[in-house]
Formats: sequence, structure tokens, C-alpha cells
Amino acid sequence: MSEWKPSCTQDVLHDRARMNYTIRAFFSQRQVLEVETPALSQTANTDPYIESFHCKGIDDTGKAQRYLHTSPEYPMKRLLAAGCGDIYQLAKVWRANEVGRQHNPEFTLLEWYRLDFTYHQLMQEVETLLCDLMPEVKRRETQKLSYQQAFMNRLGINPHIATREVLYACVQSENIHISTDLDRSALLDILMTHCVEASFPKQALSFIYDYPANQSALAYVREDNPPVAERFEVYLGSLELGNGYQELQNVDKNTAVLHTEQAYRKKQGIASVPQDKKFLAAMQDGLPFCSGVALGIDRILMAALHKKSIREVLSFAWDIA
Repeated sequence: MSEWKPSCTQDVLHDRARMNYTIRAFFSQRQVLEVETPALSQTANTDPYIESFHCKGIDDTGKAQRYLHTSPEYPMKRLLAAGCGDIYQLAKVWRANEVGRQHNPEFTLLEWYRLDFTYHQLMQEVETLLCDLMPEVKRRETQKLSYQQAFMNRLGINPHIATREVLYACVQSENIHISTDLDRSALLDILMTHCVEASFPKQALSFIYDYPANQSALAYVREDNPPVAERFEVYLGSLELGNGYQELQNVDKNTAVLHTEQAYRKKQGIASVPQDKKFLAAMQDGLPFCSGVALGIDRILMAALHKKSIREVLSFAWDIA
């Protein structure tokens, strides 16, 4: 019987420990405070594309339901609103229904927030850290492209103004087989994942920024024509490593995002989840001007060690945990 054995080697365990040490040294040098926030919460992520695990038990209030966090974003923003300054966290997080070569339902997320940083400044810091963690990556080869530029370079279309018909025709021209009833947003996602991401240089970092406003999540939306969300994603080749925002400070707009996500969940027949009113109360008191980012540490370790599957960098993958 070998089912008890780890899914990674002893060398990988040492590599992960060294990576964690490098991360902590990086932030210590910059006087960014390491924090811990609860993994279980009374509320859950309302994002309809991310599903939370829920747990049952009895606490001293008599309430039985708790949710495992999909990210420490909300409690970390509560700390920011309380005046704690620059912070980071290496956190275990959980997302249901995400299993595959690059996904494990339980994974490690590095999330940090920098006061008075623009999202472009944060991109520079992310690049510096990733080059420290993956020495084979050369900074001079990093590319930074707007979402529009990335689409124009690969597909010759402006994703902010292209009609659904134009996007659908583009998908067909790329010989991608899809349902005929997908909306404009879904078509953009398909073109991004199947065409644009696949065109990124394999051994270099790519930062894609200024996404369509309807993909803003809790990022600040700049009133251009058309408006764009001040957020970025970072890739090594076509492997997505992280997602960053110029954080949305306005409490009414934060509230509107959560309400819109709940309404979409209802429309799609997805179970509703409790909204984080404490997070919104913190936004009411005031989130300082800041930018934030979350990076998938397991994927970074995969890339650094040239592993093909996430299970090769986990002590115990999901199927044997």
C-alpha cells in the first residue's frame, strides 16, 4: 500500500521552504508586515465564478454555517481600513470544483497590499519578486501590454468595442468549437484563454492590464472612453500566476459589485451566499489609496521547478489528502 505517501519529493519540500523564506525576506526588507486572518468566516465570496466550501458546526452564538475563505482579501482590507499599513499574507485558501493539472481545491496564495502604490508600481514589485523566485526568468524579456494591445497584437480586434458578432466570427475563424448562445463577455474570455494567452513568450513574464469594466471585480474603474478596470494579470508563458488591482475605495461601488454578483448568482441558479457586511462597514470608514495583488505560490513553484502538474509540488494532492 503506497496511498499514504506524499505526492511530491523531499527535494520539492525543501524548495518550497526556501521559496517561503525568500518571500518573507523580500517583504521584511521592504517593511511590509506579515499578518494572519481567519480561514473560516460567516460570509463567503459572492463572485459567481468562484465557489466556496462551507462547514457545519456549532459556535457560542448557535450559528452552524461557516465558509472557508477563497482569498484573505476582505479581512485584509479590514486591517487596511484599521490603519495597519502595508501587509502581506501567505495563506491556505480553498475553492470548490477546481481540480486539474494546474488546480487543487486547497492551495497557497500570497496576497499583499501596498499603500500609495499605483497598480503600475505594484506590477514592478511583482516582477521583482517573481524574478527572485524564478531565477531563470529574465527581467529584460518581460512584456507589459494593455488588454486592448494584447488582443490587437494577436487577433487584430479592439476588445472594448468589438460587437458580439465580431467576437463570435473571430472565435469561429480560430476553429474553436463553442455554444452559439455565449454572450460577449464569455466570447472575450474564450479568445483570451485560447488565443491571446497562448501567444505569450514561453519563458518570459507577461503583464496584461486595463481590463474591460465588466471584468473589474473590486478594482477601480477609470472613466476612459470606454471605461477600463485598473487591474492586471501576470503570466509566465500562458500560465496565469496572479491578479492585481488598483483597489476600489468607494463604499457604494463596492456594495454595488457585491449586489450585482448576488443577482447574477440568482439568475444563473447558483446558491446565494452571505454578504460580508463587516467588509463593507470597513469600506464605509475608509480604505486608504492602495493596490493589491494575489499570486498562486503552487503555480510559481511548478514553474520554477519545471513541473507539469500541481500535484508534483504539493505534499499531499487533493485525491490523497
